[in-house]
Amino acid sequence: MDLFKIFFISSAGMSAQRSRMTVVAGNLANAETTRTPEGGPYKRRDVIFQAAPAGDSFADFLGVDAAERAEEPLGVEVAGVRQSSRPPRKIFDPHHPDANAEGYVALPDINAMEEMVDMMSAARSYEANLSAFNTTKSLIRRLLEIGRGS
Repeated sequence: MDLFKIFFISSAGMSAQRSRMTVVAGNLANAETTRTPEGGPYKRRDVIFQAAPAGDSFADFLGVDAAERAEEPLGVEVAGVRQSSRPPRKIFDPHHPDANAEGYVALPDINAMEEMVDMMSAARSYEANLSAFNTTKSLIRRLLEIGRGS
């Protein structure tokens, strides 16, 4: 396996986790948002990941048969961001400007504890990818030092 593909895989993982942290931060920031341009309260968002070839470009795979491509390592990329289908939570607050006729306000169904756990998980995954990146960098540096010594 090409050691430089490890850089691609690790950096793709860091990029994906950065996107995940951005979405979680948006969820936390909008936990009390009752109005959106689409109408109604903010809807929680989740990042969807998918496997992606670790090659630098399509040209990497030219001349390589399907069996060899199937064994190539995969990175990750963001396939999209989806909105939650959970219904909003309703609280009784007749003085709120967005209260309905019965006095209930629709708020996003966002659990701050769940979001914080998701943020910590993304941060740990980011750190693991960074560690793999740095370990590979050290390995390549040592290999070059060995090569100079011969």
